[in-house]
Amino acid sequence: MTIEIKQLIKLYDKGDQMNKHVLKTGEGVKIKFSGTVQKQQIVKMVENCATGQCECMSNETKAKITNMEVEGNDGDVSLNLTGEVSKEEIEAALEKSKVLNKQ
Repeated sequence: MTIEIKQLIKLYDKGDQMNKHVLKTGEGVKIKFSGTVQKQQIVKMVENCATGQCECMSNETKAKITNMEVEGNDGDVSLNLTGEVSKEEIEAALEKSKVLNKQ
């Protein structure tokens, strides 16, 4: 019985988190979100960034991004950033994002 409870806790813990995987592409950076991510959550983050309502990245980094495109569905969302931005800059910004880290 104890083993079953531990297995259920493991399953619950895996499903109750957002996973972020940042990849460098030929056009910029792609972020793959999975787990407890809602597409609207990522759209909101992009809107905040585009309108200057976020403080997650420097103005210098924002200036490097020429396009942001959200794709996918709840639980499996991708954000494609076009421009001369580095994987490290985006990883740092994700850590500071109030939209993503309020969970």
